[in-house]
Amino acid sequence: MIDHKFIGKEYPPTEYEIGREKMKEYAHAINDASPFYHDRQFGKGSLYGDNIAPPNFAAVYNLMGCASMFMDPDLKLNYAMLVHGEQEFEWLKPVKPGDVITTTGKIVDIAEKGNNDVITYETRSTNQEGDLVTVGRATFVIRGGN
Repeated sequence: MIDHKFIGKEYPPTEYEIGREKMKEYAHAINDASPFYHDRQFGKGSLYGDNIAPPNFAAVYNLMGCASMFMDPDLKLNYAMLVHGEQEFEWLKPVKPGDVITTTGKIVDIAEKGNNDVITYETRSTNQEGDLVTVGRATFVIRGGN
């Protein structure tokens, strides 16, 4: 069982610069041909003034901070039994090429479900202007307990 004293534990912020080609590659990988993600001229003429990242691209910069949690020696996670349970996002502002996204994260819940431990990790991501762009929540299940 993971000690509940870790609820509220924060991890160091991570930074990720949004690259135009990475956005396009992600959109291609999810088979989304929207011109908002691919067509530079369309993006320039849109209300955003540039291309924007597909909404679920948030997974790229939101989950980077999870590495700190996974490597936290105090948690003593059993990596062999850890699986990604679910993930959700709240999108507040579009992300564009060149944005520098800073993501902070913390453990917001630890629970036991049957013989499993469940950790909920929440992130808040801001752009270089300090605008909140996404709030994310990811749940990780450690099967069979810690």
